[in-house]
Amino acid sequence: MTDTVIRALDTSDAHLFDTLPDPLGARAAHARTAHRPEWKRVALRDGEVVARGAWWGGADDDAPVNINWFDVAEGEEEAGAQLLRTSPFQVELEINLPTGWRDDPVTRAAGETRLRAARAAGYEVLVERYMYRWTPDRGLPARPGRLTFAAEPDDAVFFDALRRIHSVTLDAHALRAVEEGGLDQAAREELDFFRWCPSPREWWQVAYTPDGRTAGIHIPAHNPAGPCVGFIGVLPEQRGRGYAYDLLAECTHFLVERGADFVAGATDQGNTPMAANFAKAGYPVVRERVNLLPGARD
Repeated sequence: MTDTVIRALDTSDAHLFDTLPDPLGARAAHARTAHRPEWKRVALRDGEVVARGAWWGGADDDAPVNINWFDVAEGEEEAGAQLLRTSPFQVELEINLPTGWRDDPVTRAAGETRLRAARAAGYEVLVERYMYRWTPDRGLPARPGRLTFAAEPDDAVFFDALRRIHSVTLDAHALRAVEEGGLDQAAREELDFFRWCPSPREWWQVAYTPDGRTAGIHIPAHNPAGPCVGFIGVLPEQRGRGYAYDLLAECTHFLVERGADFVAGATDQGNTPMAANFAKAGYPVVRERVNLLPGARD
């Protein structure tokens, strides 16, 4: 077997990225995603692409925030591992997969090939997630009318709410942040994400019960790919009342009232209460995702 050649691409040879088969439908899933040619890398053997990766970030980012497109030809796990291992950007890896990908032999084989390559490069699975997409044909979710919603200009209010919400969170990313740096780090990371989104700060909302108590927060947002549910969170003392659905319904209406013709969302597969709320609100699962973290480099 000839040696693997790893190449970063540019505008002159970006076409090489599209020469590998796409059994997992990544091209369609990334139809709205803008990838910079210089953040794409391929592994070549005898001039043929056997693995590829697209690192991604926002329009103003100096470095990518993740890898959200990673493909490996069958039997080329080491080439895929080398592609990841030699990258100057050691960031989170997202392997995007069709819904129910383990139920079909073709997509299961393709998905497991990518996971083996990632693990060989030192990546470890953090969590598996459901990806949702609401569209108008689903109908707007009913607003229960139990809560009132208001913008809040003080970031400290959201910081405090996020600390309290993450004290009982089921979210794997938040749990990792809490383990690394406590509740303050988890809250800061969420706020950093909200600020990174190109949607207006004025969209952030606090939800109140009829007696004026804070029930939770919701963040309608636009990420670089379009409108999305940025965050849904119920305070610990308000849980058990089904308020997460109220927040999600309001978030959906808020975005549609501002012109959204779809709304994306996501939750960890282990967060069964939130998954149930997405289903109740008319959000179908359109993809699955495995999030992996890079290991320590030598």
